[in-house]
Amino acid sequence: MAEPVKTVADLRIGEKGTICGFTDEETSLKLLEMGCLPGCEIELDRKAPLGDPICIKVCGYNLSMRLEEASTILLS
Repeated sequence: MAEPVKTVADLRIGEKGTICGFTDEETSLKLLEMGCLPGCEIELDRKAPLGDPICIKVCGYNLSMRLEEASTILLS
């Protein structure tokens, strides 16, 4: 049985994962340019009071994004 797919939007604060791909080609180009590369470790750093946007740590810096964008980043 296949393991359920997890995205950055599913992470809890302090939880980590490794980027293994993207679900949206257009959004992925923007994320790749910002350093969200397959194989990079990513950690959810914090969330806004209402849960959107979120702040992640990736490649040594903090990056803020909407949950809609975070849900396109697949984790292994």
